[in-house]
Amino acid sequence: MVDSHGAIIRGDTTVRQIALIFTGDEFADGGEVISHVLKKHQVKASFFLTGRFYRNPAFRALIRGLKKEGHYLGAHSDEHLLYCDWTKRDSLLVTREQFREDLRKNYQRMEAFGVKKKDAPYFLPPYEWYNRSISNWTSEEGLQLVNFSPGTRSAADYTYPEMGNRYMDSETVLQSIMGYEAKDRNGLNGFMLLLHIGTDPRRTDKFYHRLDEMLTKLKEKNYRFVRLDELLEQEK
Repeated sequence: MVDSHGAIIRGDTTVRQIALIFTGDEFADGGEVISHVLKKHQVKASFFLTGRFYRNPAFRALIRGLKKEGHYLGAHSDEHLLYCDWTKRDSLLVTREQFREDLRKNYQRMEAFGVKKKDAPYFLPPYEWYNRSISNWTSEEGLQLVNFSPGTRSAADYTYPEMGNRYMDSETVLQSIMGYEAKDRNGLNGFMLLLHIGTDPRRTDKFYHRLDEMLTKLKEKNYRFVRLDELLEQEK
């Protein structure tokens, strides 16, 4: 399924599979917990990380571990740029050259971990915010733009109380996922479910501590968790 801006946002809705996606930029506090839970459930996930994340010395061992475990390692921009205006989505905030240079730097950082561009053909834009120009530029770089499947509040797992009405606690996030699964006629089939590998210290209610519970509940409903590339390659 492709959205109106050119990004793939969901796989085959007839197959009981979910691609679990984690993004990372500044924080990686959930890395070890997430890695442990995925290993416990024998689940492969996809990690879209910025160049800042890849070049942070404190995160190197974690990244190497994720690669060794067989998870997908992808790009999330080098400096986590905001590509277009929040209210006027068609208004670009970067030039084509700025976009290209930033993206290429991200892939250069990945090469230090043995991940080449051909190994990571899917690109998840920073802030999960983009327009048709970004999608076209991504294609020109030989990549496919992707984004999370809409419908749940999983991506709100980064929020913290000081954000006011935008804050969402982990129980509400979990219930939004399970609630959507129950009410949608296709459940979470082909879903690309986005979470964060780490969050601001001001969020003390970390959703990654509920990851084990979420995976258990969904596996009881016979969902299979696959890497994003596997989910989308099967659809082709």
